[in-house]
Amino acid sequence: MSRILSAVAWPYANGPRHIGHVAGFGVPSDVFSRYMRMAGHDVLMVSGTDEHGTPILVQAEQEGVTPQELADRYNRVIVEDLTQLGLSYDLFTRTTTRNHYAVVQEMFRTVHKNGYMVERTTMNAISPSTGRTLPDRYIEGTCPICGYDGARGDQCDNCGNQLDAIDLINPHSRINGEVPKFVESNHFFLDLPAFVDALGDWLRTRTEWRPNVLKFSLNLLDDVRPRAMSRDIDWGIPIPLEGWEDNPSKRLYVWFDAVIGYLSASIEWARRSGDPEAWRQFWTDPESLSYYFMGKDNITFHSQIWPAELLGYAGGGSKGGEPGVYGNLNLPTEVVSSEFLTMEGKQFSSSRGVVIYVRDMLSRYQPDALRYYISTAGPESQDADFTWADFKRRTNDELVAGWGNLVNRTASMIHKNVGAIPEPGPRTTRDEDLLATTTTAFGRVGELIGTHRHRAAIGEAMRVVQEANRYISETEPWKLKNDPERLGTVLHTAAQAVSDCNTLLSPFLPHSAQAVHEALGGTGTFSPLPRIEEVTDLDDASRQYPVITGDYRLGETVPAWRPRAVVPGTPVGKPTPVFTKLDDDVVETELDRLRQG
Repeated sequence: MSRILSAVAWPYANGPRHIGHVAGFGVPSDVFSRYMRMAGHDVLMVSGTDEHGTPILVQAEQEGVTPQELADRYNRVIVEDLTQLGLSYDLFTRTTTRNHYAVVQEMFRTVHKNGYMVERTTMNAISPSTGRTLPDRYIEGTCPICGYDGARGDQCDNCGNQLDAIDLINPHSRINGEVPKFVESNHFFLDLPAFVDALGDWLRTRTEWRPNVLKFSLNLLDDVRPRAMSRDIDWGIPIPLEGWEDNPSKRLYVWFDAVIGYLSASIEWARRSGDPEAWRQFWTDPESLSYYFMGKDNITFHSQIWPAELLGYAGGGSKGGEPGVYGNLNLPTEVVSSEFLTMEGKQFSSSRGVVIYVRDMLSRYQPDALRYYISTAGPESQDADFTWADFKRRTNDELVAGWGNLVNRTASMIHKNVGAIPEPGPRTTRDEDLLATTTTAFGRVGELIGTHRHRAAIGEAMRVVQEANRYISETEPWKLKNDPERLGTVLHTAAQAVSDCNTLLSPFLPHSAQAVHEALGGTGTFSPLPRIEEVTDLDDASRQYPVITGDYRLGETVPAWRPRAVVPGTPVGKPTPVFTKLDDDVVETELDRLRQG
């Protein structure tokens, strides 16, 4: 058994999340975490809403509410949506907790004490019309290195180089299009050049990463400069140094505090669990593993910025230093980055109406239909395009006609002919071949999930489903009424195959996995789902907020990753369809919605 930290990207709380977001960070991390629990590992899956930064400040002002009120609203929306999708967080929290503030400030103080936070005068972009600082990501222009027209003020997504907004050619504000004014301001910078050797040594040991992620991360080391870690803004975490912490217009950079959320969420989880030190097993034990899930636009922060912060906290850069109270914290085992998901050939854009929010999707379709689509056709290692025609096809032809049909026909025949799981008689070679196929699949599917090849993994599981459907067609149990022993053997074999396939598919399809379990007469929890709890801030009794959590105990609520023998005599009732077939007009209906924005 290993201890595994599943660190999931923090959705920004300035609005509801769309399906492109959860295709990148949500479903892949949940499939992996569910499988690892079933395989016997001790998993801690954490995340939360990212609630600081200028975008929230700007939007709150536009809506006439406070930044905290805006964050509170969308924190709850996101919590509800991710819970409905079935993401099995041990703790999904937020970055405006007092616990998070304390952890972030401890990290900053120690990194600063070790010499890796340096004060510099920089040229900040200011909105001429409002006088407010423009965040780097809200400034666009032409990249001075590769000429890409659409580079941001912090980096160019085309060539991957780190940029400063003032270096952009023809810079303009994404908020209102105006040309920013640049003024001098003092800020703290993370001394990234002091970590080049340590980061390079570490990255060159990450040979099992997805090649595109590793190559991108190594290329970042070719042009490393200090990076600003504070901002001229009044919404965020105060800088915990004398002369700075009481300055109402200086706060820590939102990305400095957001990545520390993985640690602060782990500490909050431990405190709420009754063992305040339990988080250390996942963070300071060299044998523990950690996997970070996100979209490709956030690789920089997870393969360079966050590891540099961890190294700086431990004194692991060229300047040396001593670890703070948290000790030596583990660097990521793997940065698991997905590519981008587009929609009907266009980039997701809320402002242009090219979007389908998670909430809207789940109000009209089953959560496992979306999870299945993301797992089979999502942006795992290359950009992918969501189309309603493909969503309908995969739902109807694969989920309904393939997996759902296998479950329904098996349960129906057992209910009609026996009423319970039958006793098997002597098995034929054909019977044994099917069960050998389902048993062998556990090793292959598990290996693929564990190495983040989920498309291949669910494809292998569905191949076993096809084999089970073929078995029923070939054995023709509906013709065996005059041979009850053989009928019982075939139906028992089919039931065992359905049970095995259900276990293989449960990391991908947790909602329907419970329904299939019950269709075969199962009782109790087979596939645990997350729940929302209303909690009080651990360090401020005046604040309450919702968190996502759940009960994921191996052998109690979580099934083991192996075949479970079906029990003869278990009553099987008349089944109802597990999946909903989509109507023929669903594609045109949804395309009309898209055209209407």
